[in-house]
Amino acid sequence: MTHTRPSILFINRVYPQGRGATGRMMRDLAHGFAREGWQVHVLTTGPQAMRELDGPVKVTRVKGADKPGFLLGYPLVWLKLLWAQRKIPKVDLVISMTDPPLAVGLGALTARRMKAKHIHWCQDLYPDVLPALGIDMPNVFQKALDKLAMHWMGGADKVVAIGRCMGRALVAKGLPSKKITVIPNWPDFELTEEAVSQGVHGRPLTRIERVESAKPYADQIKMGQKFRVLYAGNIGLGHPMNAIMEAAKTLHTSNPEIEFVFVGEGARFSKIADYRAEYGLENIRLLPYQPNSKLREVMESGDIHLISMRKDAAGCMVPSKIYSAMAVGRPTIFVGPAKTEVCKILRDFGAGIQVNDGDGQALVQAILQFRNDGDAWFAAHDGAKKAGEVFIPRDSIDAWINRALKVIGRESEIKQRPENDYAAAA
Repeated sequence: MTHTRPSILFINRVYPQGRGATGRMMRDLAHGFAREGWQVHVLTTGPQAMRELDGPVKVTRVKGADKPGFLLGYPLVWLKLLWAQRKIPKVDLVISMTDPPLAVGLGALTARRMKAKHIHWCQDLYPDVLPALGIDMPNVFQKALDKLAMHWMGGADKVVAIGRCMGRALVAKGLPSKKITVIPNWPDFELTEEAVSQGVHGRPLTRIERVESAKPYADQIKMGQKFRVLYAGNIGLGHPMNAIMEAAKTLHTSNPEIEFVFVGEGARFSKIADYRAEYGLENIRLLPYQPNSKLREVMESGDIHLISMRKDAAGCMVPSKIYSAMAVGRPTIFVGPAKTEVCKILRDFGAGIQVNDGDGQALVQAILQFRNDGDAWFAAHDGAKKAGEVFIPRDSIDAWINRALKVIGRESEIKQRPENDYAAAA
């Protein structure tokens, strides 16, 4: 019996060429489904309302600001996306992400109109994450939004959490565990071994280039040379900087060979520049957002990577920076709560150190441990490399396709793909 090609619609505010990790991952996943023969549609925003093709993926954009305001901008985007979905052909499956906030409702209402199945891809747990983003609202409104979000998630056929900590948080909020699947995010393709072997600029890498790209940065660890502490990616409100600034201030005098490099953008980027100017910290460098063609070069330039997350964001988000650091085999220091997915990865693979948010002196000691102890650095490097072999795009995308086929009732088409321990029911 011949089956028609299954169809799928992704909904998210961000999609390339727009910036944002969720958009890049959605694009990876959309193309993964397309390679498996699915008809793929994307509903997103852009500078202008338009329809376009991204290879085999059909993209519908509504006009939306690159950085909409929370109180007015995001609700307007939400309504525009809801209106635009009426003109998209019916599909078998709708996948909603979490930008704009409460996008689970967009997925629920769209799936209802289309009589389709619905999977919610929970990148950020709204409205729980709002206080961690510095957004305080009256308790009555917070509870009302929470009740609405849980109603829509409860009606979804499956909720995909990106970490076990998020899965536990959803269960604690009353979502049945059988409705939850944990599938981790993944690094950008440019950082994978496949990209190293095949090249990302239209030609394969030479043998010498492949050897050079695989070398650990051992020379940079030697005394007397700059030892780079790298923070690459969005520096948003959920990523505290106080401990990192305190460490930079302390090490500016005691260890001038250590530099802090911030690459990206975000709400806290300008505050770092102000702090640097106020205290004359020449060991802080700020670089703008870099294109993906420079991504591997940027990520490999760090001797250690920094990730930060507020304590009250535990279970509400999982910084995707961890997968980039593991992909290039770099030790990581996580400034944030212990009971989180990032900390679990570092602990399981011996790939780094966790320090509590706000503890700048503990961060200083962690940095100096990797700076002065080559054995500690290489042990964490080896752990990061092992983790990088686990968290690869192909495995998570395969897990996604299996779940999707099961949700739409086409289990017979599921391919037997091995899954790692990080992609499992909560």
